[in-house]
Amino acid sequence: MKALPRRPRHRSRVVKAATATALTGALLASGGVAGAAPATTKKPTFFDDVPVFTLNVLFSNDMESALLGTDGDGTDEGEIVDGGMRPYGSASRMATVFENLRKEAVTGKPAEGQAAWRGEVSVSGGDNFLAGPEFSASEEEGAPFYDAKAVAGLDLDATTIGNHEFDFGPELFADFIDEFDGDLPHVSANVDVSGEPSLAAHADDGTIMSSKVLRTKGQRVGMIGLTTPELPSLSSPREVEVDPEMAKVTNAFAEDFRKRGINKVIVVSHLQDIDNELELVPELRGVDAVIGAGGGEILANDDDRLIPGDEAERGFPLYEQDADGKDVPVVTTTGDYKYVGRLVLNYNWRGDVIGVDDANTGPVRVSGVGPDAVHGDEKIRAEVEEPVAEHLDELATTTVATSEVPLNGVRNAVRSEETNLGNLVADSLLWAGRQRADEFGVAEPQVGIQNGGGIRNDSTLPAGDITALNTYEVAPFSNFVAVVPEVPRETLRQLLERGVAALPSASGAFMQVAGVEFTYDENAAAQVVDENTGEILEPGERVQDVTLADGTQIVSGGEVVDGPAVSVATNDFSARGGDGYPFGDLDFTSVETTYQQAVEGFLVEGLEGAVTAADYPEGGEGRITPAG
Repeated sequence: MKALPRRPRHRSRVVKAATATALTGALLASGGVAGAAPATTKKPTFFDDVPVFTLNVLFSNDMESALLGTDGDGTDEGEIVDGGMRPYGSASRMATVFENLRKEAVTGKPAEGQAAWRGEVSVSGGDNFLAGPEFSASEEEGAPFYDAKAVAGLDLDATTIGNHEFDFGPELFADFIDEFDGDLPHVSANVDVSGEPSLAAHADDGTIMSSKVLRTKGQRVGMIGLTTPELPSLSSPREVEVDPEMAKVTNAFAEDFRKRGINKVIVVSHLQDIDNELELVPELRGVDAVIGAGGGEILANDDDRLIPGDEAERGFPLYEQDADGKDVPVVTTTGDYKYVGRLVLNYNWRGDVIGVDDANTGPVRVSGVGPDAVHGDEKIRAEVEEPVAEHLDELATTTVATSEVPLNGVRNAVRSEETNLGNLVADSLLWAGRQRADEFGVAEPQVGIQNGGGIRNDSTLPAGDITALNTYEVAPFSNFVAVVPEVPRETLRQLLERGVAALPSASGAFMQVAGVEFTYDENAAAQVVDENTGEILEPGERVQDVTLADGTQIVSGGEVVDGPAVSVATNDFSARGGDGYPFGDLDFTSVETTYQQAVEGFLVEGLEGAVTAADYPEGGEGRITPAG
């Protein structure tokens, strides 16, 4: 058990845990752990170092619709107990692991160093669903919201709100919350949903709240939720507002808990990177632990069993000192239903954390193979995993278009030259942006840009049928079509410069384009960009001529032609400066359509199911060509 900094002992002797257990009744009468408001002055006693109550905080985060689990990078010895399912993860197995850990937390003989009086709370750090083939099962007519059924089966006490909850807009997030019939509070202290009626209704009925009192074994645990202030640039919250003053908000709620006699307080935050949680802690007061989410880091110690291929990045837990000099444990797990995190806190009679039980703290992997294999919850297996698996099988056999030509999506090709599949994906973004421009009040895009790194099938799709599953293989990320309505011509030129800057080497920043043709001189000076900020350090001089599909000249002989700005459709990853794309601070609007949905929609509706050799010849049609 790793001890946290302690107050000076009043006496030089140590009271054993057994003695503390015998004295618990007397201590409760004094109002300490039971939750009475703390005394104004705390005089140290010999009881201060004695664990009287042990709290198990069980958590998951970033499950992101990975309902069927993962194969991992290799497999433990032994048969998969579920009979052929993917060996690791899955919603049904996670439900079993949660239930096992709950029983272990509060029944049987206490582990060494723990108090006889023990409780547990179970929480999620958000991103409880994500666009992808599994999520698309819930979009079928008459289908239930499978992610909601899976999360409900985990029997969580509460969840915070992540960024992906807003990817399809506030209304779909509200639909997700509806599925729980008020049984899963969504907690975020710095999110204001009053500007979105569908979510405001949930704030009014108490299913979206700023803080929550969780109860276990007669104890009250205050939970404060936080959502990343970057939400507007990461997703589509529309009129939802996020307060960036997270420390101020958190401390206010922690103080409120203190005044109410609640002396156990946890923060469950979704800040995208565990370092953001660590940076927040020094500004906090009255918080016992921080459970972070959104970054996907693997925190573990040497004796923690991990899924093959996973490697610990840092220890579990991490520590940071708060504003009062108290060490606060900070934890997270990686997502995809792969681990349940467990943080075990020991409290003294005053309600102070006096140590973390290291022996029982850490990630607990979710596995169907090996010595820790578990059987998945039968209800979740039958009502979620089996129908979702059937849906994936249907995607693999559902033809959305037929191609007259092979479509080149080989990794090095789409990252270094124009390809016909690259053209098709770029056309899809442009088409989707035009389809929804009026609905979202943006200028109809004239140009489409898709970064080559976002085309992921790394193969040539043969001539013949293209399946729905193929579209997910080509465009697997949760990237959304975004329209940047006012791109100055010089900025457009430098965006194209970014695409050819790495040539002759392949680069994920190489772009496939639509609605435009351009030439480049590989021997001219290449653009240099600070990839962290998107700032252009050295403008490129490779792009020579740029012409829109309607004949408008944007660049001629290496010089920008004066004229109005251009509206560009791209994906939100690129619009935010991904791959160093120098969009800068230009405003963009996500049109709530994933780039996969754009590809499938364009194949079915835009091309009416037919990819012709005339429109998509092998080798491309000359949209990107070397000068001369």
